[in-house]
Amino acid sequence: MSQQPTDAADSSSCNCKVGRIGGRYDLTDLDDELVRYWTDETDDRYSTRALATHVNQRVLEAALDDAGLQYKDGEIENLHRLLTDDDVSSGTRVQTRKELERDDVPVEDVVSDFVSHQTVYNHLTDCLEAELSSPSDEERLERSRDKLGALRNRTSAVTEDTIAQLERNDVLEIGEFDVLVTVSVNCKECKQQYTVRDLLEQGGCDCATQ
Repeated sequence: MSQQPTDAADSSSCNCKVGRIGGRYDLTDLDDELVRYWTDETDDRYSTRALATHVNQRVLEAALDDAGLQYKDGEIENLHRLLTDDDVSSGTRVQTRKELERDDVPVEDVVSDFVSHQTVYNHLTDCLEAELSSPSDEERLERSRDKLGALRNRTSAVTEDTIAQLERNDVLEIGEFDVLVTVSVNCKECKQQYTVRDLLEQGGCDCATQ
């Protein structure tokens, strides 16, 4: 693994999203953190997904500071989870937003400034010129999740468009509908079935623990 060859402090002039929010929220040491955490050669190395969470939590923390709010240890992490986690109910997310808005936190602006792991990766490699000698297992899993997720979304969109077109042409009768695409993987050895997401997050099937 190698560090980026230019001074990370110079990256404040870059106009990518990470560069812009770094200046907007005065995150002066953000680039140094990103490079250091991503190129760490120990088990503490961050994946780009973990780095995106780190950036977003720093943005949220800066917004709370600007609003003059006090917060306890772990509260930033929990607020970020409530605002972004897929497992959080819509009601809880809406309530969290309303509470922050009452405290003069510009929630819509803050959430729109949150970045994806791909945005962080592009900033690291294109703006900061950081590089890894080879992708980690976590990086490989992230790329696989993105690839399979894109295929699932495309399948859903094509299916929805096809059904809607058939309905418009009076070939098919259907009320309001949703398209759900689920791909399962069945291990012939341990006889267990997993969604692709669960299999990737678990890191394997039950065969690995037998």
